[in-house]
Amino acid sequence: MATRSLPKTAHSRLADWSADPGTDVLVVGGGINGLAVFRELALQGVKVTLVDKADYCSGASAASSHMIHGGIRYLENGEIRLVRESLLERNRLLATAPHFVKPLKTTIPIFSLFSGILSAPFKIFTHRSGKPTERGAALIKIGLILYDTFGRNGGRMPRHQFFGRKKTMATIPGINDRVKYSAHYYDAAIENPERLAIDLLQDGLAAGPHARAANYVSASAHHDGHTTLTDELSGDTLDMSATVVVNTSGPWTDLTNRALGVDSHYMGGTKGSHVVLDNPELHAACNGREIFFENKDGRIVLMYPLLDRVLLGTTDIPVDDPNDVECTEEEVDYFFDLVGYVFPDITLDRSHIVYRYSGVRPLPAAGDVNPGVISRDYRIVRDPLDQETTMLSLVGGKWTTFRAIGEHITDDVLAELGRERTVGTAELAIGGGSGFPTTDSERDKWLSAHAKGLDKKRALELLTRYGTVAAEIIGLMDHDSDHALEHTVDYSVEEIRAVVNREQVHTLSDLVFRRTTLGFTGRISPRSLAELAHIIGDVRGWSAQELDRQVSSIPLERSLTDDS
Repeated sequence: MATRSLPKTAHSRLADWSADPGTDVLVVGGGINGLAVFRELALQGVKVTLVDKADYCSGASAASSHMIHGGIRYLENGEIRLVRESLLERNRLLATAPHFVKPLKTTIPIFSLFSGILSAPFKIFTHRSGKPTERGAALIKIGLILYDTFGRNGGRMPRHQFFGRKKTMATIPGINDRVKYSAHYYDAAIENPERLAIDLLQDGLAAGPHARAANYVSASAHHDGHTTLTDELSGDTLDMSATVVVNTSGPWTDLTNRALGVDSHYMGGTKGSHVVLDNPELHAACNGREIFFENKDGRIVLMYPLLDRVLLGTTDIPVDDPNDVECTEEEVDYFFDLVGYVFPDITLDRSHIVYRYSGVRPLPAAGDVNPGVISRDYRIVRDPLDQETTMLSLVGGKWTTFRAIGEHITDDVLAELGRERTVGTAELAIGGGSGFPTTDSERDKWLSAHAKGLDKKRALELLTRYGTVAAEIIGLMDHDSDHALEHTVDYSVEEIRAVVNREQVHTLSDLVFRRTTLGFTGRISPRSLAELAHIIGDVRGWSAQELDRQVSSIPLERSLTDDS
């Protein structure tokens, strides 16, 4: 993860709230689940405030595999409810967030016929204990039949296919010639999950002044019916009263609870690491699909082409401290060895790595259970903070089910408040997915209506990047003074300025890793970072020393030329 570097500022966001320091619901944690709760409550007209001690979607939510999926391997653990819900939410997101969530063909190379078939029932009936084993064709076939049953989306998602060795080798040239079968099915991918998170934030804020949110604000204590909020940028504090506090701080849930006076021991997370590779040979070998495979120890690994790079992950390692995780050299070796197992003729080395990241899954405490079989399901735990305030803590949860989690927690909150739901979100478009054109004629019509002085190629680039929210970005840009950035590809001065002003960008890391894909794809250099920092600095009033500090805080995986 990028080094955290916070600029000091004299302005406190909390000062803006001091005239009205009360709220019905305080949401602590601005990851994907906290933002989903915030949006849900705001749409119901509930007075809601969200805070995060860092940036939105910067913790566990920023360390995802960029997948929107049902979790086929969870069937082996008997998690039928979770898989059914995940596939339902996947299908909904394909419809409500079409600007970011796209179908992804997935291939499983299979090297045995019956492996795992005997151990699978024992995992279901013995609470998912035991060591994972390699899954063979028979077990995968059973899983995909169930997957089709739950997830075909009224026939809009194709049925799975099974190929023998000959057709597999023809379909995936260069694959290990020891392959016996391959399975092919569809899930979904999300190119820029952090931007979808920002869409949730903006949807909530747009509901009205009853919805407030601030990043870099922590919930540091609770006393006498009030939660103490601390602005991490200015150091100012504010005591806020709330009827319900919702803890969606993921791996930090127990730490947040203890700070607020609840001694909980709910969490037991595991570390997942990824690397992003610039390797055209591997990109071509994937042939537009995810390759989803496993080691002989049963650990799942995936790779797929994303933004002209290849994403490779993930590991599953128990950790004690969610603040101290990184993608290690041993994990990189593990990934490279497994790619070599599937594509033995492709050579990888560390010069191909453009970005690496690691995060902690917010899993429930499970004792001495193999990490790969700990439940990915979620529950909501109720604790009293005091006579005036109730705490609801989210334990578990996965990226794909964020809307369902937000809906579930919101229904619990509404019950606490004695209120009824007024708005459903199952079919409600998210952010730039609203009115997103899906045909050539719809796209041309949108561009004609919203380009506003931009040439259509540039307007299309913004539509692709932001969905229909691009109309708002375009409206914030001063086209007379706009020009392409000199050292930062595909972005302009006014676009970056609009994003900084609109989306609570307070650090260079916010912009590079969460409002754009520049960090993820490795398209950053010392000069591009300085160029971006100057735009943020103009808006935030940074000194020359702060500009230098922000630039030096961003790790570079490799050195790029200035015009890369």
